[in-house]
Amino acid sequence: MRIAVSRVIPEAGLDLLRQAGDVAVWEGELPPSREELVRLAEGADGLLTLLTERVDGDLLDRLPSVRVVSNMAVGFDNIDVAACTARGVAVCTTPDVLTETTADLAFGLLLAVARRIPEGHNAVLAGAWRTWEPMGYLGPDVHGATLGIIGLGRIGQAVARRARGFDMRILYHAPRRRPEVEEELGAEWRELDALLAESDFVSLHVPLTEQTRGMIGREQLQRMRRGAVLINTARGPVVQTDALLEALEQGWIWAAGLDVTDPEPLPAEHPLLRHPRVVVTPHIASASFTTRNRMAELAARNLLAVLRGETPPRCLNPEVLNRD
Repeated sequence: MRIAVSRVIPEAGLDLLRQAGDVAVWEGELPPSREELVRLAEGADGLLTLLTERVDGDLLDRLPSVRVVSNMAVGFDNIDVAACTARGVAVCTTPDVLTETTADLAFGLLLAVARRIPEGHNAVLAGAWRTWEPMGYLGPDVHGATLGIIGLGRIGQAVARRARGFDMRILYHAPRRRPEVEEELGAEWRELDALLAESDFVSLHVPLTEQTRGMIGREQLQRMRRGAVLINTARGPVVQTDALLEALEQGWIWAAGLDVTDPEPLPAEHPLLRHPRVVVTPHIASASFTTRNRMAELAARNLLAVLRGETPPRCLNPEVLNRD
């Protein structure tokens, strides 16, 4: 079997693929262009992608031999699943294995923003630490505060478990109520507007869909508490960037912690990056040694299972697996 991999991934995944067939890997530091991806994957049976690669009907029509697209990510907004299904191409993802690591980063951003850790660190590096200041680097308490979680899936629940350790009151908004999770985590369901109005911290954990794209805009940010903090480790386009900048400049909210942005990456000169109470990390929520190895291994196992006629561990469109 021939396999194309759109970026260099951990050896835990590459080793499995190389044991099974001929593997072509894009070695560049930046993602391949559409034409480069087509050349890389020409004649391939399987394609292992990252969230930086757009997989749609046009690409698949140019790669008719591809039978499976295995995305090394929990999200799949970069893949047109309907187009894949129509062409009998299986689509696989890597959920579960990055849940706890992503929740760690979300809560880490929350703490970093609230306690102004990057700002303080930069002041020390700049030689601006002169003495202990009674009014210096003040921020909101995390313990005992109210955390509003938008999207109570695996990662949202993992963040809620961390919040319990800080004795936080937990609110959540999701398309449907989760009574069993409410009981386990002591979480309270709220309509979106009510959650925004009641929360000291709001953390986003929704997939990027047509319904969630831009769901946090000017109107929603104005409903938040003036001292509130917004955390986004989901997808950048869930938040309207211009509205977020306005909210910070106008004082509608106090601060933001972002692991994802729109556009991504943000240009270095973007005013959001210069705001003193904004912390931005370069989409590193799953960036631990263990988690990235597990993601690479699961992505490889998904791809190989489909090519071997087996049921992959994580498939979004299993109906294509039984086609002749």
